[in-house]
Amino acid sequence: MNKGAPPEDDAATLFRAAVADAKPLASDRIHHEPPPPPAIPRQHWRDERAALTESIALPELLDLHLEGGDEAAWLRTGMAPSVLRDLRRGRWVVQAHLDLHGMNRDEARQHVALFLAECVARGQRCLRIVHGKGLGSPRREPVLKKLVLGWLAQRKEVLAFCQARPADGGAGAVIVLIEAAVRRDP
Repeated sequence: MNKGAPPEDDAATLFRAAVADAKPLASDRIHHEPPPPPAIPRQHWRDERAALTESIALPELLDLHLEGGDEAAWLRTGMAPSVLRDLRRGRWVVQAHLDLHGMNRDEARQHVALFLAECVARGQRCLRIVHGKGLGSPRREPVLKKLVLGWLAQRKEVLAFCQARPADGGAGAVIVLIEAAVRRDP
């Protein structure tokens, strides 16, 4: 025993006196929030799934004829070859154009669809779509070019398309011929 230390009973008495006005807590449990679950990259998964679906759903573009190098040209089945030849030689006057620079694939697809619908409604038949050469794309590949050619080949109003002449954008653009709007008399 220490000489100056109060006896055991005195220490207990002093402690009780010090905490006499203390009130017990309502609950003896403390609730801690669990850490949030790790982020799930759902949008990334959706983008990947959409890209895969799009690549699978696109028709085989084997009917894209590579004439004179790697210039893509396409002609709807049943159309006369002279239609494509005239289109490639610039015998059709471009009546409207759309520039897809700076757009992602979803924006570009939507703009192409709207552009074609508007041109059909206005009776414009020869169009130019500038998709770019892909110089700003990863690996400097023309991502939109391949997509645009696939989209055009799927559209029922498109009769033919070919790479633009150098003066109209060359490898960064495509000239499109669409069907004439069907006029119905009232």
